[in-house]
Amino acid sequence: MSSEQGAEGTVIRSGPGFQVSNKGFTLIEILVAISILSISLVVIFQLFSGGLKSSRLSDQYTRGIFHAKEKMEEILLSTEFTEEGAEGEFGDSFRWKSEIVRIEQAEEEASKLPFDTYNIKVDIFWDEGSKEKNFAISTMKVVEKKKNDES
Repeated sequence: MSSEQGAEGTVIRSGPGFQVSNKGFTLIEILVAISILSISLVVIFQLFSGGLKSSRLSDQYTRGIFHAKEKMEEILLSTEFTEEGAEGEFGDSFRWKSEIVRIEQAEEEASKLPFDTYNIKVDIFWDEGSKEKNFAISTMKVVEKKKNDES
């Protein structure tokens, strides 16, 4: 085995088991490195794209929740309470549907109780691409029975 001083001060060894090569990277090494880099970039871009899609969907649900709470508050603040269903649209492509149903009580209880109970449901709908998404909330409200004027 022999040793020689290289141009940059490095020691180059030659002999059995050592092969001297000053050529740099081989073509196969470069192809492997580029393949690993491209696969890594594709995965990173897919993760970024998925994060943006999740963010947009989260924003849509947040707006849907806001509209549902707004419509529910509007219904709960009304002074006249009757069984009804209604629907409409908000200005930003969200649609709503509400349903108010009186909960029936047993006859013996109904005459004794001074209130009626209503179940209120609000559904919000919007389009996400080719699919329709929705969000629903519901609550119950106790309303004092109307007194009949018997004069």
